[in-house]
Amino acid sequence: MSLTPAQIRSLPTAVLHDHLDGGLRPDTVLALSAELGIEPPARTAPEVADWFHDAADSGSLPRYLATFDRTLALMQRPEDLRRIAREFVEDMAADGVVYAETRWAPHQHLERGLTLEEAVEAVQAGIEEGMAAASDAGTPILAGQLLCYLRHLEPTEDLVRLADAHRDRGVWGVDLAGPEAGYPASRFRAVFELACSLGVRVTIHAGEGDGPASIADALDCGAERIGHGVRIAEDLGGDDAGAEAGGAGAVAARVLAHGICLEVCPSSNLQTGIAATIAEHPVPRLDAAGFRLAVSSDNRLMSRTSTSRELTLVAEACDWSVHDLERVTLTALDAGFAPAAAREALRRQVVVPAYAPAR
Repeated sequence: MSLTPAQIRSLPTAVLHDHLDGGLRPDTVLALSAELGIEPPARTAPEVADWFHDAADSGSLPRYLATFDRTLALMQRPEDLRRIAREFVEDMAADGVVYAETRWAPHQHLERGLTLEEAVEAVQAGIEEGMAAASDAGTPILAGQLLCYLRHLEPTEDLVRLADAHRDRGVWGVDLAGPEAGYPASRFRAVFELACSLGVRVTIHAGEGDGPASIADALDCGAERIGHGVRIAEDLGGDDAGAEAGGAGAVAARVLAHGICLEVCPSSNLQTGIAATIAEHPVPRLDAAGFRLAVSSDNRLMSRTSTSRELTLVAEACDWSVHDLERVTLTALDAGFAPAAAREALRRQVVVPAYAPAR
């Protein structure tokens, strides 16, 4: 029997790939637009939701990314960053998520005079407020932030240094995002080598807007996880049994051998042209081939989605049971960048006990 959305929301799940600037509530877009004197894209919250979804539904990663100009304009003051981060945590907890990482690019939030550190501290304040509110509501959640470099900008050490300085204050790692084709991760190799030398955790977007070679490039830069990564399917042979049938190319074999977690976000991939439907998306094949997968929502506003909805779509496409839902939740938790003791406590005290009766 297929898992229902209600069943999935009732069980604890984990999120590794969700962008802070891609998850604003439509009501918040309207409220902040009014405060800042910015013309909103539409007049009502449902119309705002429709506008972002339709504008992002282009079949192109660069055009999809262009919608973020709208949200970034609303995220330049500390109080706005704090509010949006708080609401991120509250929304995740309300959706059944017990572990969540939000990623964002601090360099894009300095137009009104904030320093990088002030921006990071504002986001962390909101995260902590959200965790407190979720706990008070009876839906406790562990949440933290990842700091994103952008591929089209020049490499700098500042975010790695910030992540290192704030590792005990909710900053759990760094990421590389932005337009993939034409902007190789190798431009940032020295930055990520510094991160690895300091023990700062690294994930890199790859295998979304470019193919398997981009994934190999990210791994060469020290990526412990791959954001999206679904074009690794291009490196598999024609047999759906995948790598175990001897059909894997060198990059796919490397990802499998090292147990690299792929942060898959199916709905946004449909919008950027990777597949036309979830059934045609690479995720069922990757799951069958034994890749470690963590399902996330990527940009909830642009894709008009949630974690539970993404899991519902994938569960239907892959014919998942409760056991499979637990498996991908534990995979995400194991691959998370929060301190190991906190993740282990969450696993032992919350996740495993919740799934035992469901099985």
